[in-house]
Formats: sequence, structure tokens, C-alpha cells
Amino acid sequence: MAFSMYAASVPLIKALLGGLSGVIDKAAAFAAAKNVDPAVLAADRLAPDMFPLWRQVQIACDMARGGMLRLAGREVPTVADVAPSLDAMKALIAETLAVIDAIPEAEIAGSEDRKVVLKMRAGEMEFTGQRYLIGYVIPNFTFHCATAYNILRHNGVEIGKRDFLGSF
Repeated sequence: MAFSMYAASVPLIKALLGGLSGVIDKAAAFAAAKNVDPAVLAADRLAPDMFPLWRQVQIACDMARGGMLRLAGREVPTVADVAPSLDAMKALIAETLAVIDAIPEAEIAGSEDRKVVLKMRAGEMEFTGQRYLIGYVIPNFTFHCATAYNILRHNGVEIGKRDFLGSF
């Protein structure tokens, strides 16, 4: 049995976004328990030249939403930046999951050879669907999810690997 593009992407994305939503819940509980302004967590970063938590979540959601829409052969709408708050991040994750849930599996099926063109600052990048998913979407998506997790863990939020993985 062939391993489909849908099976290679949607379950992983949904699990990690669910985990990301859960760690944001734990961050909110941590902030309340420790009397920490949640905006401080939202704005924190691991290094001066890295994006803050809110932007890591934004990019993870953009990558998930855009990746699945492109593989389905759909247009990717522009989404405004998320507000730098835990509540806004939770809402963005929920919206992203709703978009992904609304894409029928059949639209992603057979997208291995679909041409995907990204317009980047440095010019256009062209991929096959499979190369786009495996070499661009999944690595970027997991990087930004992991970085968001690491920012919160670095700040003392009690989360572990199981929180990152979500339910699978």
C-alpha cells in the first residue's frame, strides 16, 4: 500500500498543532500561577536574532495552512500577523486546524508531482509536491513548533516531549 501525501502530512500537522495549543495553555497557567505577564512569554525569544514566540507560532501556522492548501491546488490567502498574545496564538492555531480539516483528503491525494511555486524575496522556488512537503513544509513547520516549545520550556513552563508531540 502506498503512503499518501495526505497521510504523510495532515496527521503530523494536526498532532503538532494540537501539542502547540496545549503548551500555550500550559504557558497561560504558568503565567497565572507565577504572576508573569503573558505578554512577556509571547515576546520572548531564544536568541536576539531569532523570532519571538508569537512569530514562531505564526510561521508554524502559515507553513501548515499554506502547505496543505498548495498541495490541494488551492490559492493561499494572506493572513494578518497574529497579535503577540497567548489568546491570539490559540485562536490562530484553531483557525489553521479548521482550514486543514476543510480540505478533503482527495484534494491532497496524488499531489506528489503537482507543481508548487513559491514567490520568495530572492525569487521564485519551484518544487514538485513531494519535494515541497518533505524538503520544505515539514522541516520548516516542525522547526517553528519546536522553537515555540523551546521558548516556553526555557522560561520554566513545565512541559515535556509528550506535550510537544500532542496526541497521535
